[in-house]
Amino acid sequence: MLFRLIRQNYSFFLPYVLLLIVVGSMLSQLDRTVLMRWINGVNHPFWDVFFYYLTDLADGAVGFGIVIGLVFVRYRWALAGVLSLLIAGLFTQLLKHSFFEGELRPSAFYKNSGWVFHTVDGLSLHSINSFPSGHSTSVFALFCLLTLLVSNKHWGWLFLFLAVLGAYSRVYLFQHFVADIYVGSIIGTVSTLLVFTGLETYWQHHPKKWLDKRLELRRRVA
Repeated sequence: MLFRLIRQNYSFFLPYVLLLIVVGSMLSQLDRTVLMRWINGVNHPFWDVFFYYLTDLADGAVGFGIVIGLVFVRYRWALAGVLSLLIAGLFTQLLKHSFFEGELRPSAFYKNSGWVFHTVDGLSLHSINSFPSGHSTSVFALFCLLTLLVSNKHWGWLFLFLAVLGAYSRVYLFQHFVADIYVGSIIGTVSTLLVFTGLETYWQHHPKKWLDKRLELRRRVA
C-alpha cells in the first residue's frame, strides 16, 4: 500500500524527492554559512512581511486545528491527521531536547561573528534547540496528509509548494539553518506516510462503520 500511495500521489512525492536530492547535494558540498549568507542576503520588505505571517502556517497549532476540522468531513481523516502530526511532532521534539539539545540557532551561532545579518522587525529570535525544525515537520506532515486525502491528485503540486514556503520561511526569518528544515520535512512526510498506511491497512482488516461518518451540527427547531 505504501508504494501505491506514493505512485498515486506522484505530483507531491516526485518533485519532493528531486528537491531533497538537490538540497541534499548543496548541504553536502557547501558550508552552512555560505547558504545562510546567500539566503539572508536575498531579502526585501515585502518578503519580510510575507514570511512573517506565512510562517504561522507551519505552526503545529494551526496544523492540529486544520486536521481536527476534518471531523466535519470524515472521522478517519481527522484521526489519521491528529496521529500523523502528533507522532511527527513528538519525534522531532525528542530529537530537539535529547540528542540535539542546546543546538544553537542562527542568531546565537553568529552572534559574535561580526556578521550583521538581516532580521525582520518585531520578530523574536530563538537561540537554542535548532535541529530539527518543528515548524517544517508540522507543515510537511499537514500538506502530505492533505495530498493523500484529496481525490484530485493535481493538488499535490500546490500542497508541496505551500509546504516548501512554510519551511523556507524559517530560514528566511533566521530561525533555522537549511539542514534543520531539510530533516524536519523528512520527518513530517515519512511519519504521515507511515501512519496513514498503517491505519488504512488496519482499518481494511478491522472495518468500523463510524470511521466514515462525520460530525454534523444540527440546528434546533424552535
